[in-house]
Amino acid sequence: MLKIWGRANSSNVAKVMWAVAELGLAHQRIDIGGPFGGTHDPAYLRLNPTGRIPTIEDGDFVLWESNAIVRYLAARSGRDDLWPAALQARADADRWMDWASTSLAEAIDGLRKAYRQPVETRDEPAIQAALANAVAVVGIVDHVLQHAPFIVGTGLTVGDIALGPLLHRWVLVPLDKPHLAGVMGWYERMSHRPGFAAITDHVK
Repeated sequence: MLKIWGRANSSNVAKVMWAVAELGLAHQRIDIGGPFGGTHDPAYLRLNPTGRIPTIEDGDFVLWESNAIVRYLAARSGRDDLWPAALQARADADRWMDWASTSLAEAIDGLRKAYRQPVETRDEPAIQAALANAVAVVGIVDHVLQHAPFIVGTGLTVGDIALGPLLHRWVLVPLDKPHLAGVMGWYERMSHRPGFAAITDHVK
């Protein structure tokens, strides 16, 4: 059985869990990382020398890095709709995965760090600067999703899966932010997919 190492409230683990749900894969997830610890235990480091999550074990095969895992699982299942068979569509989906892991994650993480400071030490100008940056970055996705139901083409791909946990965190930001119709329409559509709904129960 596929074994997945990582806590459910990690956005990177959530990508893998959404993919697993879409693919209908039998699996076992093991809590590790964050409050569970264990990522620097020798046994885990033998699986993943970075000491990060997630990591999967598929029989004798071990793989870490969430985007690589999602692509591997899609290919393993023969789902060339999820990881498109057409070269240019596949490159487009891969591009959004990479962008989500760098630009979008950095913007969302920066915003969350700014507004989660204790009230007595909260830096309002820093919060507003982080919010303006996040609005600009999320706006890049919004521009695409105002004209398409998914980030690539007309169906769900690994690109959407990479964006999902981060855009969920954007929706949860408890600040006065602009309504981005493309993102919110996409979020509503994804919320009807059981795999996406399941990860939003954990990623906060």
